[in-house]
Amino acid sequence: MGALHKGHLSLARIAAEENSEVFVSIYVNPTQFGVNEDLDSYPKTWHTDISMLEDLDQELGREGKGRITTIFAPTNKVMYPTLPPDSTLPGTGSFVTITPLANLLEGKSRPVFFRGVATICMKLLNVVEPECVYFGQKDVQQTVVIKRMVQDFHLNTIVRVGPTEREIDGLAMSSRNVYLGERRRKVGIVLRQALQAAEAAHKMGKCSRDDVLALAWDVTNQMSVAQDKLSEDTRAKFEVDYVSLADPDTLEEIDEVDDTKGAVLSGAIKMLPLESLKDGEKLGLGEDKVPVRLIDNILIPPRRP
Repeated sequence: MGALHKGHLSLARIAAEENSEVFVSIYVNPTQFGVNEDLDSYPKTWHTDISMLEDLDQELGREGKGRITTIFAPTNKVMYPTLPPDSTLPGTGSFVTITPLANLLEGKSRPVFFRGVATICMKLLNVVEPECVYFGQKDVQQTVVIKRMVQDFHLNTIVRVGPTEREIDGLAMSSRNVYLGERRRKVGIVLRQALQAAEAAHKMGKCSRDDVLALAWDVTNQMSVAQDKLSEDTRAKFEVDYVSLADPDTLEEIDEVDDTKGAVLSGAIKMLPLESLKDGEKLGLGEDKVPVRLIDNILIPPRRP
């Protein structure tokens, strides 16, 4: 959806290693935003995006890799030719729904999100007819939804998933990170730390849901308590939406990690607007007044075939 960063570029690079021609789509899809979500303020950086892709394309040329030959940047009228895009429920228009996957995790808090994702990706695949499509691991539920859609609708494309690109401190790269000023940015890493704590529990031999997730909740609870103790002009409050331990294929919650399948650890938090600002404070886009939803995940691999 534009506002490109190194994570997006890494997918284009993987695509160029496997294909001679790479198409990059840039389109802020209205139907995956809820009625009260941040569609209007979502960062749009067209000129910067194009410059980044041009630089990458030149680099790929020097390395003898595939090239970025097309940027597909349609209008709403192109993607929704008969009716304007609708983000209400039940909504009017033609939609693709992948249930129950779309109702889990992110779907519980964002009921139209995956309907919008599946619909726009179906349109994209029908228009472009790609041999392969590339998605990032950061949006793990999206990757599972798209794989299910391709399988269920017999779409002639291969779904590839690239690893999550991270900032130096481990925060998953996201276009929405530009909303985070220095204060919220430091606290936002709590989600990554919580999932790493759960991963460590599993590596120590814990397999039950309660044992694996207990350490994750300890991390988020401790950070929340610490922020509550600070003054309004120094703290950054957040809310935990969910911390999940799920089956890697269905994303249904599990009580025990299956050693032959592994699992998906994932979570979402909402960084709340700052309550009070300090003079000279480094703020994010929108002056830290925009709530920011952060998601992340860690794959637990099978321990045996």
